Amino acid sequence: MKLKFTKMHGLGNDFIVIDAINQPVSLDPDTIRRLADRHFGIGFDQLLIVEPPREGGDFRYRIFNADGGEVEQCGNGARCFARFVHDRNLTRKHTIRVETARGIITPTIEDNGEITVNMGIPRFEPSDIPFIAQERALTYPLNVNGREIGIFAVSMGNPHAVQIVPDVDLAPVTTEGPAIESHPLFPERVNAGFMQIIDRTHIRLRVFERGTGETLACGTGACAVVVSGIARGLLDSEVQVAMRGGYLRIRWEGEHQPVWMTGPAVTVFEGKIEL
Repeated sequence: MKLKFTKMHGLGNDFIVIDAINQPVSLDPDTIRRLADRHFGIGFDQLLIVEPPREGGDFRYRIFNADGGEVEQCGNGARCFARFVHDRNLTRKHTIRVETARGIITPTIEDNGEITVNMGIPRFEPSDIPFIAQERALTYPLNVNGREIGIFAVSMGNPHAVQIVPDVDLAPVTTEGPAIESHPLFPERVNAGFMQIIDRTHIRLRVFERGTGETLACGTGACAVVVSGIARGLLDSEVQVAMRGGYLRIRWEGEHQPVWMTGPAVTVFEGKIEL
């Protein structure tokens, strides 16, 4: 079976996007892992599948990490999803309602070509993240590789653990990232964010993503770290987030309000692969 796909990226966080509306698609975890291999497959951080809606949205959006596991949310993927369905004439709307495993998101294609996504309301209760803790707190102690660090835990539709570091270039992303991702206090694993605060409106970020490893950018990770900084009184309500792949703008007005993310989405090439 030949599968049509589109290779896309959001700030270097790369995807293949598959239209499952106009072609049959059936992929098991082993096939996804083979497609994700950058030497023997196509290569990607996540695979995105466009499906018909089930609950009143315009589309349904499914996300699979490079390890073959399905996940709930992906911010850079949401922007690529919106660009894909618009450029492929699957919709003429500039604002679309997209069903995800954790609810509806609403990407909007701006006049300048960037895409703004309502990423939903962040959740802080440990049971919602999920995170094992007796009660909600601004920071939690976490034993990682024999030392105690302080993390902020939040769900942006997927779980995030955020720590502040003095310099992201020197941060122990490759050693602490895997240990945080699989920490037993996060029963569904977690995305590990390392945030360097430049000033109240600018930060730098690296993220070790659950099921993928470090990526050049992480949309939900950018939302999570900005939320963590605002919640602790360290950041203003609109922040520019610099990652190795580029910049995102994140806006959050405080608890019980949604997080807004704005940034680019780029098509790289289209192709077919024999499965």
